[in-house]
Amino acid sequence: MLEFPGAMVYLPGMSQTLEKRVEDLEKKVAELSAEASRPTRKKDWRRTIGIFKDDPDFEIHRLHADPHAQIPAYARLKRRLEFYAGWNVLPWDAGSARGFVNFRRQGLRIGSMDLKIACIALAHDATLLTRNATDFVQVPGLRIENWLD
Repeated sequence: MLEFPGAMVYLPGMSQTLEKRVEDLEKKVAELSAEASRPTRKKDWRRTIGIFKDDPDFEIHRLHADPHAQIPAYARLKRRLEFYAGWNVLPWDAGSARGFVNFRRQGLRIGSMDLKIACIALAHDATLLTRNATDFVQVPGLRIENWLD
């Protein structure tokens, strides 16, 4: 599981494989950041089909009447799907939801999305990789590691 920026959950016993994936991901994030910093024209979300409406690498435009003009967008989508195909995604399930409700009842004060990520890691006995240790250290029983600093 991955949170941008900064958090990923991995299962115990997979650290060598995941260390390599994290290195690859860091390189890819640097490339994507460079791409994202380039100026682009404003996009109309109603004319975009995609997973993330503001991410140019997930867009397939219906703006071009010529199907050949859509080839680069489909190629970028294919590369992204291939990149993420090797990741194990941990589900938000009943155990995660129970943990979330319990922590909220206890008054734990961190962001909802961060708490959901923490609950997924706890429910699956996983370690959370994050640069956001400040929030995640508040979650009792959560194992965290920071491989970036």
